[in-house]
Amino acid sequence: MVSVSRRRFLQITAGIAALAAATGSATQVLGNSGHGEARARKGGPLRKVPTFCDLCFWKCGAIAYAEGGRLWKIEGNPADPLSRGRLCPRGTAGVAMATDTQRLTRPLLRKKQRGEEVWTAVTWDEALDFIATKMRRIREQHGPESMALFSHGLGGNFLKHTFKAWGTPNITAPSYAQCRGPRDAGFTLTFGEDVGSPERTDIRNARCLTLIGSHLGENMHNTQVQEFAEAVGSGATVIVVDPRYSVVASKAKHYLPIKPGTDMALLLAWMNVLVRENLYDREYVAAHGEGFAEFAADIAPWTPEWAWPITGIAPETIRETAREMARHRPASLVHPGRHVTWYGDDAQRARAVALLNALLGTWGRKGGFYAPTRMSVPPYPYPPYPKSERGTADNPDGKYPFAEEVLSSGIREATLTGRPYPVKGWFVYSTNLMQALPNQEETIKAIQNLDLMVVVDVVGSDIAGWADVVLPEAVYLERYDDLNAELFREPFLALRQPVVPPPADQKPNWWIARELAMRLGLGAYYPWKHVEEYLDTRLKSAGFSLAELKEKGIVPGKPGPLYYEDGLVPEFPTPSGKIEFFSRQLADAGLAPVPRYTPTPEPPEGYFRLLFGRAPVHTFGRTQTNPLLSEMMEENTVWLNEDVANRLGFTSGELVTLRNQDGATAGPVKVRPTQRIRRDCVFLVHGFAQTSKGIAARFKKGASDSRLVTRYVLDPVMGGNGMNVNFVTLERGV
Repeated sequence: MVSVSRRRFLQITAGIAALAAATGSATQVLGNSGHGEARARKGGPLRKVPTFCDLCFWKCGAIAYAEGGRLWKIEGNPADPLSRGRLCPRGTAGVAMATDTQRLTRPLLRKKQRGEEVWTAVTWDEALDFIATKMRRIREQHGPESMALFSHGLGGNFLKHTFKAWGTPNITAPSYAQCRGPRDAGFTLTFGEDVGSPERTDIRNARCLTLIGSHLGENMHNTQVQEFAEAVGSGATVIVVDPRYSVVASKAKHYLPIKPGTDMALLLAWMNVLVRENLYDREYVAAHGEGFAEFAADIAPWTPEWAWPITGIAPETIRETAREMARHRPASLVHPGRHVTWYGDDAQRARAVALLNALLGTWGRKGGFYAPTRMSVPPYPYPPYPKSERGTADNPDGKYPFAEEVLSSGIREATLTGRPYPVKGWFVYSTNLMQALPNQEETIKAIQNLDLMVVVDVVGSDIAGWADVVLPEAVYLERYDDLNAELFREPFLALRQPVVPPPADQKPNWWIARELAMRLGLGAYYPWKHVEEYLDTRLKSAGFSLAELKEKGIVPGKPGPLYYEDGLVPEFPTPSGKIEFFSRQLADAGLAPVPRYTPTPEPPEGYFRLLFGRAPVHTFGRTQTNPLLSEMMEENTVWLNEDVANRLGFTSGELVTLRNQDGATAGPVKVRPTQRIRRDCVFLVHGFAQTSKGIAARFKKGASDSRLVTRYVLDPVMGGNGMNVNFVTLERGV
């Protein structure tokens, strides 16, 4: 057995140490905790302020240290069940996010054509008055629903409140249709519930963990990374399915280098083995399953021998890994993933993952999926929102029958076509739609149909370059946000609060939302004058106080039973009240009631399938202007199989241009020859090579995968955008 310390992959402490080394000063990043916060420093006493991170959706509890108005360091809050006292490299580098010289400092109004990035700096009154005038005109001509809000993260809550009060239902998060939506639909169709965010995965107690295109160490979701280290350290078996030998694959007992686009075939073959060899949890399925006989008959043809020529995985390997999963059930977790919008059949593939977990008896079981709870905090007593008679614009006639949220790509389509009604205004908060949505040309055409586009962000991203108005937001270390009552293993209540003031004329999102609402005649929806009044009202209604949260940052709640073994009552909010192996909901909608394999297109001669993903030191395109993190990774490279590189004559570090099947190009980007990827695909880290003038010095490096994603396939179940259907070739030169 390899020792725990050697087998822990990408330890967070090692990541922080690397971050310190990259900056040339450990104390700049980490400080010196041995001296404590009471020590007097040159800038005055060292203040200790609890808050929580905003570098990704995980929202880890943190403690920030400041002397005077200057940030010193950030570390994990030991009282927080998400961070468990540790932050990832991105979270630790939040100090540099506040001091980033690329930050927006003043509201900006467009002077010339959209996209030319010629601006006039204005006051907040001028900017908000301009927006309110445009919004009122749009309402008069087209109705309140013709304004849409694209929002990402907890910081958008107050803007959502303003837009609901305005009367539009077109409030959307790109993370649904472009990331997690198919997973949510697949699990809800099977168990009646989705897996949540953060995911309800009991990794630390898993005895076998199967990862299908899920890169725990590279997406750096803090709790999962820590739990993965614990599971590996305690001897858990790891099975990794991926065309690329990821960091997590290096910890696997079984690594399956699957052909891209064939994951469904492998899942069907695994289920075939479990059922045919009676390795599934028969007692669990009998007690909680519905339609199992029909399901078993449907998957009978999908044998390992059938899957072999499709996936490239030998029948004996398929059987061996299926038996390995079964040996450890129910503590045999098949991870649901998060970014699952790959080939257009993604909701059905996610449903196959859910069904595989059902066969292993993992839902509601220790080492599988626990039952999360959250603390109850009453909402603020606002007036009711107006009702929209027209409904949302994203999904006309219910074309995608199991879409549970507004589809951002559907809003774009309505903006392009004017159907089912015109969408004439976009308000974009903390999301770069030029990267988040596939096919940048479609996004640009939609923007040109708008009467108003407003972007609220910290830096001038690509989407900000197309805006009419750009509003500079205070970073998370400079503002209050809404309360975070997370659904998790241990329920808790967390507060984000300002540590230092903004360096220039940046404003917090709550202030922007309230000031805009006042100009729109929505003052009844903002009876409070300052967010502290709002927060204290909610907290007191739950038996807490703002003063208590400001001091502690985290208030724990009482956890409920996590597993059926602990007394959790099995409940499945499906139509049958059980786990639906055969989905009559899907059948009634004209869709396959049991997942089926459909081939994906092959790359043209001389092309490779384009894969893209994460790096542990960056959050997509949000962090590349951060000086600490950009020093760790200032550009991406294109991963190319080493044998292919040798055959084609490409050398390590050689600059190439990537051209896709439609003629779109990206680069120049350096070649990274490696044996860690299949011969039929290439890989890019997402989020690089943005071209906004405000941040081009940092972002015009590497290659933009977003420029190459010109094709996508819409998921018929819930409307997600399958984006791993593009192919590229490598051309020498720039």
